[in-house]
Amino acid sequence: MIVGVPKEIKTDESRVALVPAGVTALVASGHTVCIERNAGVRSGFPDEAYVDAGAEVLGSAGEVWERAEFIVKVKEPIEPEYDRMRADQVIFTYFHFAADERLTQRTLESGCTAIAYETVQLPTGELPLLTPMSEVAGRMAIQEAAKYLERTAGGYGILLGGVPGILPAEVVILGGGVVGANAATIAAGFGAHVTVLDVSLPRLRYLAEVMPANVDTLYSNRHAILEQIERADVVIGAVLVPGGKAPKLVRHDDLKRMKDGSVIVDVAVDQGGCVESARPTTHNDPTYTVHGVIHYCVTNMPGAVPRTSTLALANATFPYVLKVANQGWRAACRADPDLALGVNTADGRVTYRAVAEAFDLEYTPLDNCRPDPRNWT
Repeated sequence: MIVGVPKEIKTDESRVALVPAGVTALVASGHTVCIERNAGVRSGFPDEAYVDAGAEVLGSAGEVWERAEFIVKVKEPIEPEYDRMRADQVIFTYFHFAADERLTQRTLESGCTAIAYETVQLPTGELPLLTPMSEVAGRMAIQEAAKYLERTAGGYGILLGGVPGILPAEVVILGGGVVGANAATIAAGFGAHVTVLDVSLPRLRYLAEVMPANVDTLYSNRHAILEQIERADVVIGAVLVPGGKAPKLVRHDDLKRMKDGSVIVDVAVDQGGCVESARPTTHNDPTYTVHGVIHYCVTNMPGAVPRTSTLALANATFPYVLKVANQGWRAACRADPDLALGVNTADGRVTYRAVAEAFDLEYTPLDNCRPDPRNWT
């Protein structure tokens, strides 16, 4: 199979989907790997490392997209890439379809098979390809919040951990999953007082057992959220609905209850955000202010630490990449139900229920998709 790795073109995205070690394994299995020139440079992997591993380095994204049967990416295709998707192609990346109707429609029109990292799911409910980036984003959320709390960055002018005789900052985390737990760990390490809200009592019990003494847990409801954001210096949006839109837990008018110069980091912005006033931002222009509250809503936070992020992501995704390359996507999905849950579109149909519901589209179970002679089986 011909596996293609184009250079990421989303603003300030420096990750790459495949590292040289992965190329070596694919080539050893009889596959061809085409990688765009300089695709890995910003993650610390020069073209020479890919050539040494057995890859072909191509001069343009167009060449990679045209040759490859199987595209492996980090971020969802964006406007310049829409016309490059085609029906005899499998694309494996973060798609986050439920937050982007145009991407969904263009992917359906292309007829490609879209396998989304974020909806591959284990029987335990774990999302193994989302977890590593959620760990990075959760930890980064506190770094960014600490920076924008500084007066020189427009914030309230307080130190997360305080000093003797001065109370620490109040950090409120909406969601106790992977993002929330990692954010809580880092915030607690800074010395802040942390409150984690979630609707799962088992999860809250677990967090109460493993978190340090400066982390409290609270059952999430409308009253509790309003009470907590009024006293918060930092709010971290860490709510995830696998494959679907994030619920709007903080409404636009709720911001008037918050302190001027407080900070919201909405990590859920990839899925539409759990704060109503959240809109996607970039690393070049990461923040804006609404009702005196600083919003940090960068959609590719881990892209700022590409070396760490690329290695963490590749460790998780590569076993699935190899399965698809070796077996073809249909056979691989028949053999691995966890991977099958990652298929969001196939043959021009939506095969993931939450995406269909997000845009009132027809949902077609994957088993009902007709075999396509242009695809491998």
